Amino acid sequence: MKTALVTGANKSIGFEVTKQLAQKGIYVYLGSRNLENGIEALNKLKTEGINNVEAIQLDVTNDESVKQARVIIGEKTKSLDILINNAGVYGGYPQSAFDATVEQFKAAYDTNVYGVVRVTQAFIDLLKKSSEPRIVNVSSSQGSITLHSDPSYKYYDYKGAVYLSSKSAMNMYTVVLAYELKGTNFKINAVCPGYTKTDFNGHRGPGTIEDAGKRIVKYALIDKDGPTGKFFSEENNPETGEIAW
Repeated sequence: MKTALVTGANKSIGFEVTKQLAQKGIYVYLGSRNLENGIEALNKLKTEGINNVEAIQLDVTNDESVKQARVIIGEKTKSLDILINNAGVYGGYPQSAFDATVEQFKAAYDTNVYGVVRVTQAFIDLLKKSSEPRIVNVSSSQGSITLHSDPSYKYYDYKGAVYLSSKSAMNMYTVVLAYELKGTNFKINAVCPGYTKTDFNGHRGPGTIEDAGKRIVKYALIDKDGPTGKFFSEENNPETGEIAW
């Protein structure tokens, strides 16, 4: 049975990704900053007959929490096939380049960038032991500098210095990570789930949780001929999915 770790998985898109992966027969470690919330999410899945999921306390902003999660998972499995770096924060308001505080930037980057680095580096050894390792960094088309430089982009006027820049930084980490693992069996991509109705945006998005989950799971399960080091947003490019960084 393949194994997967999903961060920020106790609710919203992370929960849906966990559910969809488990439904495909994958054993999923449901990462949750608060273990009680993780267990609550786990119990919801059990009521739907999904039992191949295990809650793990994992705060991506805390070095010790990440290390402890690695120890616990390492005691349960010899390899990890899929890592979904889903945990993310918006960064609060204001998001103006003039008014956003340095503390806002630090908090957003600690989750959206440093958290991805912490978790990826902690679990890379287990991923290397998989025959088909996959990493999906959950991004946003809002992190595309190309799109946000284009006045015709439909979200051009939805600027936010904190959140957008954190996703751009995470995207670059994705590019470098894929480059350093080129020629291996790794497939590493950044995937935008689309503007989805979640707590994250006050349920303003037009997309569904189910569709967002499918978009992420698709790239977690790509075969050996699939892409790596790419940025995908099917909302912005329904034909091929790929968008510019």
